[in-house]
Amino acid sequence: MTTSRAGRAQHRAGPAPAAPVEDTRAPAAPVEDTRAPAAPVEDTRAPAAPVEDTPYEAARRLTRAAGRSGDMLIAEAAALADGWAAVVHPVAGAVHCHPHSAGPAAVRAAAHPKAHPHLTVQQVADAALVIGPGRATPAPRAALIAQITADLLLVRARQAEETRGAEQRLHAAALHLLLHGRHRLAVDVLGTGAAAHVTHATVYRLAGSTAHTAHQALWRAAQSGVSFGDTRMLVGLDGPELVVVALHGAQESHSPALPLLARIAERYRLTGGAADPAPLDMVPTAWAEAGTARNSAAVGCLIPAAGLGAHGLLRVLPADRLAAWSAAVLQPLDRERRRTLEAWLRSGSAQAAVPALGVSEGTVRSRLRGIGALLAADLDDPTVQAQLLLALRAPAPPEPATTYVRLPAAPLPPELIGPGQADRWASALLEPLDARLRTALRCWLGQRGRTAPAAAALGLHRTTLTAWLDKCGRLLGLDLSSATVRAELHLAAETIAPPGDGSAALPRRGGRTYRGARA
Repeated sequence: MTTSRAGRAQHRAGPAPAAPVEDTRAPAAPVEDTRAPAAPVEDTRAPAAPVEDTPYEAARRLTRAAGRSGDMLIAEAAALADGWAAVVHPVAGAVHCHPHSAGPAAVRAAAHPKAHPHLTVQQVADAALVIGPGRATPAPRAALIAQITADLLLVRARQAEETRGAEQRLHAAALHLLLHGRHRLAVDVLGTGAAAHVTHATVYRLAGSTAHTAHQALWRAAQSGVSFGDTRMLVGLDGPELVVVALHGAQESHSPALPLLARIAERYRLTGGAADPAPLDMVPTAWAEAGTARNSAAVGCLIPAAGLGAHGLLRVLPADRLAAWSAAVLQPLDRERRRTLEAWLRSGSAQAAVPALGVSEGTVRSRLRGIGALLAADLDDPTVQAQLLLALRAPAPPEPATTYVRLPAAPLPPELIGPGQADRWASALLEPLDARLRTALRCWLGQRGRTAPAAAALGLHRTTLTAWLDKCGRLLGLDLSSATVRAELHLAAETIAPPGDGSAALPRRGGRTYRGARA
């Protein structure tokens, strides 16, 4: 081999390799080894000592995890401590926790650190870092891990504080667009990530003298790492009100932000109302629903517009069957007609639906006549209205319906719920009411929530009927001004109404004013 001027090796051409010579000899017989096997040699070397994490290595691992997310940081701290770790916020509770089962213990330790001396509790801004080390972890090492983790959490909080102003301006802009019916632009403002799954919104309105303080506390709680899954919260102030709009998909009927906002209302003595989940283009109507619910809430309480809980039909009826039935019932309607129908049913009148739709009252009424013709249904019938509102509130089906199904003659679709189960549902919902109140409530609901016609049909004074309705709302724990509540109560009342359940069933002793048993 020689080297060229450029310094690279050069190979000379050598002679061709010789051809291989075939070996024709017979193979030699194997020779048996008669030697005794050698004794094994014992390894007298000491075993290698395990490599322990140094403080530098622990800091490096925690810093790397903090750069990813708060959850990753807490999970790494728990791994280094060979135990569990959590961040506890005074309002939001355990916002980061690894494993999740350690949340209750972390909350108790943060509230009473002296009662848990075996745990490491360290304050970080408004939150508390709690680490439960394993039995084999020395106390100095646990304290070191807690100190490094607390410092990194503080760095993350300061970074979030630097972008807080920009985030608040973004939230205010998106809220403004949603309330003015420009939902597509609002989603674009929030970024492409939101457009992938956001189709519905849940509106919360909380009012009180401490709304500004609650607004700051809610921001700090969210920056501490409150997780809402696929839900994104828009938080803002509207005068004396704290406004929160939770953006989520169609399948999420209950926002995971509700428990946090309920604690905010209780802690800061606010009156709050929560609307039912609504499509993004129905946010103005949901805004009015939340305001109506807030007006009937007590101080320190957050009242849902429906508030039916386990008695709500969306929980009682099978979701897949309800979605298929809803798609079949609404099959003749396009998106614009469905939006018009929902705005009218939620708001209660064509005039009230005008701001949400952005058209004239005459246009709304014209669309409703066309919708009634397409569905072959009488839209003035309160049972039809309740059934259509149930269909509009149903979850979205996986596939669109190809055939049209007319509304059932019975209050509830027999293909979704049997007669016996329907009776049990209605009886449980209306159980707190006696026959007198149930009769009055059914008549009022049949008059689409109008007191004067219902009082005339029952032969009562309007003041008397108003007092009875107030008592119905108190006994049921429901807001009767909500269209959703009225719809489900109407279906329940019609399901179990006896044949003679009318004005003649009310005991009276002369006059138009009821004089039977005292209310």
